[in-house]
Amino acid sequence: MNYVFMALLGVVFFVFGVTLISDALYYSPSPKAQGYAIEVAEADTDKPDDAPKGPAYDPIAPLLASADVDKGGNVSKKKCGACHNFNEGGKNKVGPVLYGVLNRAIAGVDGFGYSGALKAYGDGKAWTYAELNGFLFKPKAHVKGTSMGFAGIKKTQERADIIAYLRSLAAEPAALPGS
Repeated sequence: MNYVFMALLGVVFFVFGVTLISDALYYSPSPKAQGYAIEVAEADTDKPDDAPKGPAYDPIAPLLASADVDKGGNVSKKKCGACHNFNEGGKNKVGPVLYGVLNRAIAGVDGFGYSGALKAYGDGKAWTYAELNGFLFKPKAHVKGTSMGFAGIKKTQERADIIAYLRSLAAEPAALPGS
């Protein structure tokens, strides 16, 4: 039994000795300050304060005249149909009915439980072509705090097609911008 105990004790001393020697050979002092200094360029002060601060997306007004309503309907039904109803007099789903959405007050469907962020954002505003374009591009960036869990539509032509389709969903479609 003494031999086994001496062997274990010898292994412990050997490991302890190797640790001390390696610490002495590979010593690295701790830095005075933790982390790295990151150089940041000065802010561009040439931009006016009223420069747009939201996400950058292309305007769709030039594309609306040539937008394809049928393509917009197909894309809308694929990407939006699970949460929204497009029929006149239809019931709200997870999202509000989109029939007649163009020029309707933002958060303006009676009986639908809009998020507080969308209600606050839409106070006195309507779903214009520009508002729909921004919201469809990236809902959470356009209306911070909205509960709409949709990533958005990056392709400008696709957004124009969808907005042209939404424009058609009315007894009297809204006038195109610039007309």
